Amino acid sequence: MKVILASDHGGINLAKEIASLLEDLNIEYEDIGCGCETSVDYPDYGIPAAERVASGEFDRGILVCGTGIGMSIAANKVKGVRAALVHDLFSAKATREHNDSNVLTLGERVIGPGLALEIVKTWLGVEFEGGRHANRIGKVADYENKRGE
Repeated sequence: MKVILASDHGGINLAKEIASLLEDLNIEYEDIGCGCETSVDYPDYGIPAAERVASGEFDRGILVCGTGIGMSIAANKVKGVRAALVHDLFSAKATREHNDSNVLTLGERVIGPGLALEIVKTWLGVEFEGGRHANRIGKVADYENKRGE
């Protein structure tokens, strides 16, 4: 599995913790920033990361900002991305099993690093169930494709 990691200034500390976790789990990843504490714009990091997931270069993406909301909105503008803002373990599991999310967004100012790392581990360890859920994902993809015409 290959993971792309990105954050803005509001998520830099949590992104560092996640990078360390990915290393501990021997998961290949690339951190594309921001790597700074000065104010930056989340779309400048979230959209390029989401594009690289959508292209197939990376299997999954993890994006962090202050609340996770901005990164989620930005990532979900990229065709083929199913970004999920998650702040609990149940949702981390469900969004993989039922929604086949390929991007996880987190809010550093919303949850602590302990819970965030458990969410990341859960999300990375769960597979899509398919079945009735595949039909639902297909409907979303069909709509997304019609909008692009």
